[in-house]
Amino acid sequence: MKTADIAKRYLDYFEKNDHTIVPSASLVSDDPSILFTIAGMVPFIPYLTGVVPAPYARAADVQKCIRTNDIEEVGKTARHGTFFQMLGNWSFGDYFKEGAIAYAWELLTSSEADGGLGFAEKDLWVTVYETDDEAADLWQRVAGLPAERIQRLGREDNFWTTGQPGPAGPCSEIYFDRGPAYGRDGGPIVDDNRFLEIWNLVFMQNEITNVRSKTEFDIVGDLPAKNIDTGMGLERVAFLKQGVENMYEIDQVRPVLDLASEISGRRYGRDHEDDVRFRIIADHVRSSLMLLSDGVTPSNEGRGYILRRLMRRSVRAMRLLGVHEATFPALFEASRDAMKEAYPVVDADWQRISSYAIAEEETFLRTLSSGSTILDTAVQKTKAEGGAALAGDQAFLLHDTYGFPIDLTLEIAEEAGIGVDRDGFDTLMQEQRQRAKADARSRKRAIADVSVYRDFRALGETTFTGFTDLETESRVLGVLVDGLATGRATEGQIAEVILAETALYAESGGQVADKGTIVGPGYELEVLDVQRPVPGLISHTVEVTRGEVAIDQPATSVVDAANRRAAQQAHSATHLVHAALRDTLGKGATQAGSLNRAGYLRFDFTWGQALSVETRSEIEEIANNAVRDNLEVTTRVLSLDEAKAAGAMALFGEKYGSTVRMVDIGGPWSRELCGGTHVSSSAEIGLVSLIGESSVGASNRRVEALVGLDAFRELTAERALVAELSASLKAPKDQLSARIAELSASLKAAEKKIAAFEARALADRVPALAQTAQRTGSVNLVAESVGQVATADDLRSLATSVRERLGSEPAVVALTGVAGDKVLVIVATNEAARAAGAKAGALVKAALEPIGGRGGGRDDMAQGAGSDASGVPAALDAVRAQLRTA
Repeated sequence: MKTADIAKRYLDYFEKNDHTIVPSASLVSDDPSILFTIAGMVPFIPYLTGVVPAPYARAADVQKCIRTNDIEEVGKTARHGTFFQMLGNWSFGDYFKEGAIAYAWELLTSSEADGGLGFAEKDLWVTVYETDDEAADLWQRVAGLPAERIQRLGREDNFWTTGQPGPAGPCSEIYFDRGPAYGRDGGPIVDDNRFLEIWNLVFMQNEITNVRSKTEFDIVGDLPAKNIDTGMGLERVAFLKQGVENMYEIDQVRPVLDLASEISGRRYGRDHEDDVRFRIIADHVRSSLMLLSDGVTPSNEGRGYILRRLMRRSVRAMRLLGVHEATFPALFEASRDAMKEAYPVVDADWQRISSYAIAEEETFLRTLSSGSTILDTAVQKTKAEGGAALAGDQAFLLHDTYGFPIDLTLEIAEEAGIGVDRDGFDTLMQEQRQRAKADARSRKRAIADVSVYRDFRALGETTFTGFTDLETESRVLGVLVDGLATGRATEGQIAEVILAETALYAESGGQVADKGTIVGPGYELEVLDVQRPVPGLISHTVEVTRGEVAIDQPATSVVDAANRRAAQQAHSATHLVHAALRDTLGKGATQAGSLNRAGYLRFDFTWGQALSVETRSEIEEIANNAVRDNLEVTTRVLSLDEAKAAGAMALFGEKYGSTVRMVDIGGPWSRELCGGTHVSSSAEIGLVSLIGESSVGASNRRVEALVGLDAFRELTAERALVAELSASLKAPKDQLSARIAELSASLKAAEKKIAAFEARALADRVPALAQTAQRTGSVNLVAESVGQVATADDLRSLATSVRERLGSEPAVVALTGVAGDKVLVIVATNEAARAAGAKAGALVKAALEPIGGRGGGRDDMAQGAGSDASGVPAALDAVRAQLRTA
């Protein structure tokens, strides 16, 4: 049974039983305290906790999930995967324990011919919470399970909470007995490898408070409305139904594993370590494919960092299998073909997805090459200084800054005959993890418990009137100070104010929040920010500038009209730039993020190379032609399917409901799903002036533009600058470029003459410097301060010439000089001096200490720089002292 067929059977069964089928939410979580959707219940939390009323009484879904907290276990066990799919059925105050148990049992045990999953009843066991007699009795009465196959477990295993005060409840887990070949008999409490959990039924019936840990909390009573939350691991059911050993061998994953085996020439199943690598590749390539399909792109922070880590672990695993060439074009294509039946988007958006994957692999292969060079230098330095192991901080730098894997560092160091301070590396890694955890905790603490909004959201959705009105009369529904509902706020306080209706736009879709005020009898509020803390609710962060605001008071939201107009110009201009980019570069140039604020837009898009000046001019001209043509801007609210059928672009990183707002500028030429505010015709934008284009990561570019009056002011300033240059250089505007080129050429010629003069002057000093050589220890030493020099290169060249002048006798040259505000030190040794034990690297290290400097180098030439010129005599004395004791 194919994995996609299992999912279809699940949804068909629950649809037949009056469940609303809910599409999977994005892997990118709406919850700012987590990066990804890490469990099937995450999108339903607002409904389960009662913060947002559930739009249906019962529902079912197949939810995409990403979890990387146990990434090191991937490939080593049968069931650890970073990407997985959770089958879930949900009841919000509708059916409860009996219904959930009956549905689960019927679907699991009905024959495949009847649309079920065809599991044998004799192979199924369940666990219940230790005091949940009701569930235990229902399993016997409804499912006919014998008491010996119903086992009881405590809070650690069979009680579900969110980790915060609120709804919670006991759960019941269904296990499949894989047989004696997989472990001991005796049920899941004896061996959870043989007895594999496949479905968890959560009976959300309790209210808890005083949460101290996963198992320490107080149950204070029953919920007024009881909910059901279930989760069945699709991959686990698939590998059981397909008769394979683990999730990596199911039909959605195995093709990548087999291709990696073919490319590497190593057979899966022959060597345990290789098998783990094959599974890592198969899992991580699929996870990366799915993250890319949901708009995540590789970067050095947040979600992008997780994606980058998955992709680079895949590359590293291929290298350990002996493959050093690029493999992502083939591996990602195999994963696409395996996943496209379940997720057609991976095929429809293949051009964009593959461009990111291929670019990231190319980047990392270059990183490995440059990292190897840095590592080779570090290894040589360690050996030259007599060290037995590469410093832990050096290994950590390679890992953290360059993405160079520690196991590769260990391998290369071992080949060079030295070790790595693994304890030092591990300590730094642990410190980094602790910082990351602390940051995650602080982010979570910084967010007010969204349950504080539950009562306000229960009153209904906030009505946004700002598409048509700049002022709206309403009333105050809630006032929060420091995350707590206080009911009032006084002059000088910062507070959150919730209104029944508002004209103020809440930040979303790249458009920043409106500026404005909220006024009422006896009070005035300056609006600092507008957000949607939970779906359907708008909250205004305000400063009380006069009086006192309290619940149930009349309130009028007033939008700063000039700021809104300029923001609308920028947002509509963003749509024009997007359309112009696609006209110029093709359909592959799709939006990857944007920011619109009054007078300014920033637009990120998928593209693998810098735009030429000509291309930028063409994009700018197309956008401004659209402004000139005064194109009509129209909006329609329709279903998501209707909008997509009409050709509207659904942009990555955006969340869409069943109904959407479609914005047209000039009909289908620019047609996007967008909830932002816009001008009514393109001529109102005024002017679009591109001011920058840059890279923001592999296969991602960014254009920036000024819009409207801000664009006009920028062009006015440029015109004034051109006039000033024209007057200063005594050249007409059309001859400025040639005049500046002429002056630049003259300057370069003068600099070249000066450099030649300085080089001759330095060369003239070589004989005199060579004559200062004195026998020091076993070498002839020149140790002099030469005063001002132009660059370190000049001082190095002088030291080299003096060394050559001293001939083949053991000789060391130590020179200091001043370049700008830096004190430079150069030490050079000839072959005979090195044979006598004089090493430039060790000598320069001694010289740098008195001047407060840092540096290094090879045995024949080393250099450094410091800031304390008064320490120069001591620096040269330090070199003399080292040579005398050598």
